[in-house]
This record gives sequence, structure tokens and C-alpha cells, in this order.
Amino acid sequence: MSRGRWTKEQFQGDAQSLAKALLGTQLVRMLDDGSQISGTIVETEAYLGVMDRAAHAFGGRRTQRNETMYAAAGTAYVYLIYGMYNCFNVVCGEPDEPTAVLVRALAPIEGIQRMREARSKAKRERDLCSGPGKLCQALFIDRSLDGEDLASSDRLFIKGEPGPPKDSTLICAPRIGVDYAGAWADKPLRYYLEESEHVSKKLRS
Repeated sequence: MSRGRWTKEQFQGDAQSLAKALLGTQLVRMLDDGSQISGTIVETEAYLGVMDRAAHAFGGRRTQRNETMYAAAGTAYVYLIYGMYNCFNVVCGEPDEPTAVLVRALAPIEGIQRMREARSKAKRERDLCSGPGKLCQALFIDRSLDGEDLASSDRLFIKGEPGPPKDSTLICAPRIGVDYAGAWADKPLRYYLEESEHVSKKLRS
């Protein structure tokens, strides 16, 4: 696989496979002033579409908010939670098959000072992108990027060899914040790199 930016084809497939493949790759944000901010993806969650009680599209729900989930693979799905925090997802599967991967945490690489300015309350570098809302704030990802084509965009894209990296330990765990989903809340659909200090929440040993 190429170490360059991902093509449309690389985003296609099931959410669980993509959630693992994104680990170790870089999420890159290009700002209007030409500066670049990026981080290595270290934590993801898979959402399996209409059968998944934790997914926005459970039962075939289709609204203005989640319409982007029904787009082609490689589309950015950005939504707002609690009226204040943005979350960034990567759509996968076929058009009208609403499956996606939530990017939960990054290890900062470039533009760390810009991240600190955007996340002024974060006291440590490990806190800059250790959660879906945090990383969107740090990378200036908001609803204006909802529907962005990650394969062709000059503003937001993913690059690097699909993971997880060979020298890492992949952990599968239940997703976070989906207690309302019944049995689906316990399914191990969250994936993270054990060695990273930037993961939002690790399993207790």
C-alpha cells in the first residue's frame, strides 16, 4: 500500500476493518493560511449501520443530521454533540449503506502550537487530542467539513500505510458513551494502540 494520501478505494469496506486500518495513519488538516496540522490516529470506533443500536442510522433512520452517513466511502461525516463539540467520522461501505468510523484520538505531529492555542485549557500535550471533541477542536474540524471528500480534499485528508503498525499492540474494547444501546454497548468495536498515551480511555489491567 502507498504511504501517500489515501485513495477512494482504500476507504471502501466494512467499518470494523477500516477502524483497524486507520490506526497508525495520519489525519491532516490544511488551514486557509497554508499551515498544516496533523496527528497519528491512535483510537477509533466502528459503527455498523442500520443494525447497530449505537449508530445514528439505526433502524434506517435518515435525517438532515446523519444524511452524510449515507454518502460514498471516504466522505467525512462531522456532527455536533451536546450543542458544542464536533466529532469526525469516516464513511465506509457502499452509497446508502450508513456505516462509519469515529476517530477518537490522535497523537499530535505537526502544528502543535496551533493545537495549544485552540485547546488553551489543555495543560499537557497528551490532552490535546485525546478524545473526539478535543481532536476536532485542535485541528479546527467543524461542520463546514461535513461531506468533504477525503480522497480529493485540500483541507482534510488521511495519509500513510494502513495499520495497525506492526510494532504496536491492538486493543479491542467496548465503545464509549453508548450505554443506551443495550447489548450493543458491550460489543468490542473500539480499537486503540496500547502503547499510545494519547488514547482517551484504556481498559483497566
